[in-house]
Amino acid sequence: MHSRGGRSEPSPTTRRAALTGAVGLTAGLVGATGCLGRADGARVLAAGSLSVPLENGIGPEFETETGYRYEGEYYGTNALLRMVEDGTKYPDVVVGADVELLRDRLYPDHADWDAEFAANEVVIAYEPETNLGQRLAAGEPWYEVFADADDGDIAITDPDLDPLGYRAILLFELAEREHGLEGFREAMAEAVYREPDEPQLLAGLENGNRACAVAYSNMAAERDVAVRELSDAYNFGNPAYADRYAAVSYTTEGGQTVEGSPVVYNATVRTDAASPKIGRTFVSFLLENRDLLVEHGLRVGDSLPRFHGDPPEEVEP
Repeated sequence: MHSRGGRSEPSPTTRRAALTGAVGLTAGLVGATGCLGRADGARVLAAGSLSVPLENGIGPEFETETGYRYEGEYYGTNALLRMVEDGTKYPDVVVGADVELLRDRLYPDHADWDAEFAANEVVIAYEPETNLGQRLAAGEPWYEVFADADDGDIAITDPDLDPLGYRAILLFELAEREHGLEGFREAMAEAVYREPDEPQLLAGLENGNRACAVAYSNMAAERDVAVRELSDAYNFGNPAYADRYAAVSYTTEGGQTVEGSPVVYNATVRTDAASPKIGRTFVSFLLENRDLLVEHGLRVGDSLPRFHGDPPEEVEP
C-alpha cells in the first residue's frame, strides 16, 4: 500500500498485464518482455486512462488489420512526457490526456504535429456500501459528502504525474468558488489518497480501502463501479465551459503551471521515432476507428479529429 501523498514513480501497465487482468505490472517484468524495444511494431507510450481501450480494443484490431504488432506502456501524462524528454523511453507514438501539456513539453524538439482524437469527462466513482457512497447515491451534494470524509477515504491520481490528478484538485477549487467553500481545495488536497499508478486508481474501491475516487468516465465503466456524474460546470467534459475550467490552475512539484481544460486526448509520432511509418499508420488507425473508442467509453464528437501543426497526409482520415 502506498502512503497517502506519496510521489513514487508509477509502474507501467503493459499488454500482457491488461490482457491477464494484472493492470500495473512492475517495471522489472516490463524490461523482461522488451516492451517498446522492438522495431517491427507500433511502440506506443500513452496516458494510463487509455490502457484498456488500447490493449483490449485498438491494439488487437490494429494488429489484425495491419499485420504490425502493437506494444504499449501506460503512465500518467506528465510522467510519460518526462520520459520522452529525458530519453528514458523511445516510443514511436505518444498519446496524452491534456492537449496543451503535450504541445508544451514535446514541441518542437520531439514533435511538430498532433491529432486530437477522443474526449472524456471526470466523474466520482464510489462504493455503494460505504457511508459516503450511500450519501452520494441518495443525491447529497458531492462536495458536502467529500467535506465529511476521513483522510484516505477518497482517492485521486497523483497531480504531479498526470492530468486526472490535477483535474481532481481543480474540481475541488471549482466547487470552492461556486459554493463559497473557503479552504475546500486545500483541505481536500490534504485529505485524499494519491494513487501514483493511474490504472490502479479504482482498485481501492474494489478491495475496500477507499470509499470514492475521482476518475474518468471510461475508467469507471470499464470496472463497472457505481458513478456519480458531475455537471458540465465541474466535469471538464464540455468544450463550451473551457473558459470556466481555465480559471483554475495547478502548479506541479516541478514548477510547471497547468490550467484547467476539457479532457481531450491527442497523439503524435515522435520526429525521431525508430519506426515513423508504422507510428503514422497507428495514429491513422486511431482516427479511422471511432467505433472502437466509443465502445470503450470515450467520446468522439463531430468536432474530432482535429489537427495541430502540419500532419503528414497518410494520417489525415
